[in-house]
Amino acid sequence: MSTLMNMVMTTSFWYSIIRIASPILFAALAAVVSEKAGLSNIGLEGTMAFSALFGVLFAYWTNSWLVGVIGALIIGALLGLMIGFFAMKLKTDIILCGIAVNLMGGGGTIFLMYLFTGLKGNTASLTTPQMLTPKINIPGLSSIPVLGDIFSGHSILTYLAFLMVFLVWVLLYKTPLALQIRAVGENDHAAESVGIKVLKIQYIALGLGGALAGLGGAYMSMYYSQSFNTGIVAGRGFIALAAQAMGQGEPVGTMFASLLFGLATALGNKMEGMPGFSSYLVAAIPYAVTIIGLILYALSTIKKVKKIKK
Repeated sequence: MSTLMNMVMTTSFWYSIIRIASPILFAALAAVVSEKAGLSNIGLEGTMAFSALFGVLFAYWTNSWLVGVIGALIIGALLGLMIGFFAMKLKTDIILCGIAVNLMGGGGTIFLMYLFTGLKGNTASLTTPQMLTPKINIPGLSSIPVLGDIFSGHSILTYLAFLMVFLVWVLLYKTPLALQIRAVGENDHAAESVGIKVLKIQYIALGLGGALAGLGGAYMSMYYSQSFNTGIVAGRGFIALAAQAMGQGEPVGTMFASLLFGLATALGNKMEGMPGFSSYLVAAIPYAVTIIGLILYALSTIKKVKKIKK
């Protein structure tokens, strides 16, 4: 146990928490935006998988990480709009649409990877330094002991993920679009009665959410794993849904929930291979935290409902 505590009290451990939490945060913010418009987009897992693949492909074809990130963002937005088309235009249940995207993300990305590259399993052989998002050393901060080692030297997408917390908050509470999104989410019939174009707002929310999930996919393949590989998302899309719920559907709360999952995963990574800890138990830590978090969220929600009834 003392060995584990010594490993936890290192700057590299806290650095890894931020690194691990970032893709979850992107996807969780996507869930926040969709939920505010009254939509449950559970297709984040598949959206991240497709975006991770096409981010690498676009970066490889152009030898530019920036084009890859933009391409992943566009793919994510298109998938979000596709879910909206099937759910709102063709009247398919949106949960089923999300499940379909997740299933396609699992098998479709493998097929497309082989179709475009002829590779099986991963694209590591295609990776060049120009395809990977650059790390940024923040002037001044990087020279501060401890803090510099934790907060400086991350990928540009890491800083973008936390910047998005502020931008999503502004979008949802400080813009003309904010009131329309929240009005549609609370009561779409009432919103429509005052002239708000409900379908347009829902498409915007799903498109923005898809774009955010796309950035999470780009993060996974163009920084975290440095290539696309089978199962690259590894449940982070579902964990993001839990983070959104635990954060009460608010950007800041969702950020802290994402960091909690980052902490759980980083702790599991540190414990893996250590004597006295089962590898199966260690692998289950992030998912156990997810279940515990959702139970606590459910209990708090029930408590609030009881207070309202009284």
